[in-house]
Amino acid sequence: MKEKALPTATVSRMGDRLDWNLLRTFLVIAEERSISGAAIKLHLTQSAVSQALRRLEAQLDRRLIERHHAKFAITQAGEEVRQAAQAIHGSVSQLLSDVAQAEEQTVGRVHLLVASRIHSAVYDDFWVRFHRAHPRIEVQLDVLPSSEIVNVLLQRAATAGIALCRQIPKRLDHKLFLQQRYALFCGKNHPLFGRADIRMEDLLHENFVSFASDALGDSLSPLTIFRDQRGFSGSIVATSSQHDEVKRLLVAGFGIGCLPEHSVEADLAEGRLWRLPPGEGVCAADLHLLWHRDAHRSPAEDLFITALRDHIDSYSLPQRLLAHLP
Repeated sequence: MKEKALPTATVSRMGDRLDWNLLRTFLVIAEERSISGAAIKLHLTQSAVSQALRRLEAQLDRRLIERHHAKFAITQAGEEVRQAAQAIHGSVSQLLSDVAQAEEQTVGRVHLLVASRIHSAVYDDFWVRFHRAHPRIEVQLDVLPSSEIVNVLLQRAATAGIALCRQIPKRLDHKLFLQQRYALFCGKNHPLFGRADIRMEDLLHENFVSFASDALGDSLSPLTIFRDQRGFSGSIVATSSQHDEVKRLLVAGFGIGCLPEHSVEADLAEGRLWRLPPGEGVCAADLHLLWHRDAHRSPAEDLFITALRDHIDSYSLPQRLLAHLP
């Protein structure tokens, strides 16, 4: 005899109070095809399993199992419930797996100090990956001269820094990030632009555009030593602590000056800058990732330093200078 369908309102009320534990118990009963077998698998008494079945049948107002002596049969309604319970069990299992595998998102703030414009596709890629992995970490990124970055880190007033540093203070931990080579350039508005016959002697009386840190004892002092050793007599007519501003003044024709070779490849190709002697360049300058070893750091700050160090380690030194990743 076909069972009468329940009114929609009744079904809705039943759904609101339906107990998943009863469905799970019934699913095991159906799989074991036995009350006693289900009790063993669930580590319950047979009485508890039988009571759970009766409660579920009462909530659904349907008989789910027919039992006559040794005969055990699932009713049509019971088969519908078994299939639904199986689907729900799969969804619950997937939910628990997803929750178990999901990392709790770290919340916090990172304050990074960087020297004037870092030219590295590896560095750019790090920020893409870091933000995707930790979207709730707030980042403050300030550009400062390298000497100031070191001083701020020594005062434990920032998370980390990326700076030119010839002598690293003992209290700072560090990791070599970029090995840059500086060379001499002039801009398209300079009289030497485009000349292929330039000798070092032709440069000795030229005026210079310089980085503000280009002084003895500072992060770029090898540039000063180079000028003194080669006998340059021109004046420093313009200075800036910012890479792009030094380049701007060079393009404007103020004088000649030094820039990292890898940072101006596009400017050379597009005719804004011209490479000058010597062919081997002027000097090398290393950019380091720096952090205070004894500073108290938040979980977000520790995570950031570890993530950046690991990202750097995954690339060789030449790869870190590339403008575009392969």
